[in-house]
Amino acid sequence: MASLHELLSQEGFLKKNSKNSRPKPLAVTDESITLPIYICHDRKSVEFSRQKPKNKSLLTDGSSALSSNRLGSKTRRSSSNITRSSIQTDRSGLKDGLAMDDVAVRAVISILSGYVGRFLKDESFREIVREKCYSCMAGRRDSCRSEIMERMELGIESIERLVEKQAISRSELMMNSVQNSIKLLSIVASLNSSTSKNEFTCGVPNSHLSACAQLYLSIVYKLEKSDRTSARHLIQVFCDAPFLARTLLLPDLWEKFFLPHLLHLKVWYNNEIESISDLDLNEKEERIRALNKVYDRRMDAGTKQFALYYKEWLKADVAKAPPLPSVPLPSMPSKRFLKRRSSPSFDLQSPFTKNLYQSIFGPANDYERRSQSIDIGNVDRRGVLKDVWDSTEERQSGKGDQWRRCQIYEKPKAEVRNETRKLDYSSFFSCQSKPENGFIHRSQVTSNDIFRQEKNELLRQSNLRTSIATVCTSNNLNDCEVAIRVVSKAWLDSLGDPIVEASISEAPVIEGMLEVLFTSKDDEILELTISLLAELVSRNQVNRQIILNSDPQLEIFMRLLKSSSLFLKSSVLLYLLKPQAKQMLSADWIPLVLRVLEFGEQLQTLFTIQYSPQVAAFYLLHQLLTGFDDDRNKENARKVVSLGGLSLLVRRLDVGDHRERRNTALFMTSCIQADGKCRYYLANHVKISSILELLMVGNQNQSSGHALSLLTELLCLSRRSQITEFLIRLKSDEQGLHAMHILLVYLQHAPPEQRPLIAAILLQLDLLVDHGHYSLYKEEAVDAIIGALDCKTSSEKMQEQTARALILLGGRFSYTGESSTEKWLLKQAGFNDILGDSFHGEEIIKDDVSTLSEEDNATKEWQRKATTALLLSGSNRLLTALSESLVKGLPRLARASLITITWMSSSMKFIEDASLHALARSILAPPLLETLNYDRQVEERVLASLSLRNLVQNTGRKEESIISLSFLL
Repeated sequence: MASLHELLSQEGFLKKNSKNSRPKPLAVTDESITLPIYICHDRKSVEFSRQKPKNKSLLTDGSSALSSNRLGSKTRRSSSNITRSSIQTDRSGLKDGLAMDDVAVRAVISILSGYVGRFLKDESFREIVREKCYSCMAGRRDSCRSEIMERMELGIESIERLVEKQAISRSELMMNSVQNSIKLLSIVASLNSSTSKNEFTCGVPNSHLSACAQLYLSIVYKLEKSDRTSARHLIQVFCDAPFLARTLLLPDLWEKFFLPHLLHLKVWYNNEIESISDLDLNEKEERIRALNKVYDRRMDAGTKQFALYYKEWLKADVAKAPPLPSVPLPSMPSKRFLKRRSSPSFDLQSPFTKNLYQSIFGPANDYERRSQSIDIGNVDRRGVLKDVWDSTEERQSGKGDQWRRCQIYEKPKAEVRNETRKLDYSSFFSCQSKPENGFIHRSQVTSNDIFRQEKNELLRQSNLRTSIATVCTSNNLNDCEVAIRVVSKAWLDSLGDPIVEASISEAPVIEGMLEVLFTSKDDEILELTISLLAELVSRNQVNRQIILNSDPQLEIFMRLLKSSSLFLKSSVLLYLLKPQAKQMLSADWIPLVLRVLEFGEQLQTLFTIQYSPQVAAFYLLHQLLTGFDDDRNKENARKVVSLGGLSLLVRRLDVGDHRERRNTALFMTSCIQADGKCRYYLANHVKISSILELLMVGNQNQSSGHALSLLTELLCLSRRSQITEFLIRLKSDEQGLHAMHILLVYLQHAPPEQRPLIAAILLQLDLLVDHGHYSLYKEEAVDAIIGALDCKTSSEKMQEQTARALILLGGRFSYTGESSTEKWLLKQAGFNDILGDSFHGEEIIKDDVSTLSEEDNATKEWQRKATTALLLSGSNRLLTALSESLVKGLPRLARASLITITWMSSSMKFIEDASLHALARSILAPPLLETLNYDRQVEERVLASLSLRNLVQNTGRKEESIISLSFLL
């Protein structure tokens, strides 16, 4: 791409200079605003960013400019020498709040729209842009069916076709296609709203999708020759996803347009890199990782600030220039250990400290001989505590060396990152010695040997006390890490000794361990600490409460769950702590828990404790999906769906144990209720046998209740053909389970509030075959429905479930699973005033007229079968129950009863029994006439009128119909 100077020259914004002269900035008056200084320089000054910075001055507001002042070599070596005294203010004639210069604005528009113009002319550039955008969407899951993704892809394809056809014609059809593309991409771009920009769609960040959509919107507006709008959308790419824009989508534009404002960050970064060049390899890598993270974060923030700045430039009605953004230098936190005392030594003057020491170790005067921290001289080159009593005699015999080896716990480097490998603690801590001269008889044990054993035991106790004191009070991380090794060995050697357990179960000791967890980067130390805490928590609930009080928002555990090697063991400790939902407020919890669920199949060993991380994942997921208010629970469930968690749940429903399956059914139901569209993926991928097996268990532990809720949700599909297909799979299960028999047994033993839904599902299975003869399943189902409609004996919860069962029998749902039977009936009655164009909004887009007609016919056929079965089996009892529930039921049940009466009355014409028609009119007409009162909702009055008309028309006598209709009017 041509330099900015060349682009400006081509557009006529800069005067031509002589060959050897440097381009000059636009001449402006005091009442106007100049372009940024770099726009008026040649290409060499812009490419300064690619070279090692030498001559620069840093602007206090975050902008960079060339200066005659040179930074000395000492300044280049250390970023600590870049102080505020070396930062010079130079706004290059830019004055905040002055009038906007139309020439400058047109220059920016020309640069940005000119860049987009390459898309229209260069086929290879189009291909590059397309591939980059598709790579941004590569995170989508195959299992995820997203309209957003489809709209994005349709928008890209449509724009590329428009570009290819632009040279041929600009017909009205082409212009319509342009408008459709804008609509499609605008929907995707709206994902960057304040409420959804941090969420994901099919595993892809919404900000990335929005940025790609903004890029293609800039292209389509360039096609429309709306350069200002095109430029605004291109700038918005850097606002939505600055890191993605500057590193993948538009890196060349970023280097020319934004980087010159941010060169001071590059100077800082280079100086920081030089300042750590002498560190050892491991520390240097660690520092570089931290440095890159800080640098990227600040560079992204600066890019976004200047993008918003230029976006203000491009507003048509802005008279004054916006203030120039300020992007200050970042500050690198030094490596430090958390301070807990004002002095590094253990202060016995503090009453709390003194009492704590005496309660654990004995009189204070004994401690004065041990109060110093672990001496560095007593730590070997691997950071392992040496034996402090190693005498000359023992060194000569080699026993002292053996004792030092007993204190070593060193995991091989190859195993550090292998989370699932079980550690052989006994081999690391083995202290058994081999006799040099064969078997030693008991009689050969001398008093010296007994004295030595007693001395060893006293030494172990002394080392343990010293190590515990270090964990409690030391500010030196290395000392604390060595102490953790000693305490771990003492714990394993003690075999649960109550004295040892009591000594490390004190609050200050546990808090010290938590600080090590928060600060240490040694996986070995972290694993030992996690194991120690797990042992303590499993033995005493007081220890659990100490940890939760010390880390109420679980920040330490979030850090551990983000690690690459210890997240599974950390999840086990977290499960033992049993935190509540109110402690898991961060948005990062959902992906962290799903990660544990995906990789946590193998048991994890924490000293003597063994647990499956998936048990922990299920507990945490249960808290996240059910432990908040309804809105937050649904928000978390939508995150599970967007991150691809459904595939994990489908697998656990298939291979998990009984408890996992029960919880999985609950989680799936929560996801469907939060995002109704995901029911189609689940309906196609869940194993029916897994749901039936949960129903077979009965009502133990609420397993069957969760399975019934899931089964009910999976039947609320938008097409009757889909519902029928799922019912066929349910009836002819691949495992040979007899679904109808299982449901019948379940119906006979289920709690009252579950019976109506079971009956509705059982009736639908029975009616898959229109056998026309007696069926035990049908009779039991109809009896259960009639019993549930009895408002005198039904609880509020049961009436709610009965209403849902009637809705399920209606057999018509929207794409998101909401009942649409009422809207469909109102449309048949010609009542379109309140519906407008919203009826079947999504289906109208997805289905053509013939498909919708087929679905209407399929629904009517189902309702014919259901009406015949209900009336022939229930007859007077069913009609009476519906009539009473219409009058006496709770509002939701009354409405569901009215809807049911309406579609049943429409289907009664297929029943030739005249006495049944007369019975229906005599029972249903009075409550329907009462529903016509003006105090009822207008939709209810329309449905009642439609029902009465159907009942009258079913008589077959025209005169009676006319009289009845006149009476109703």
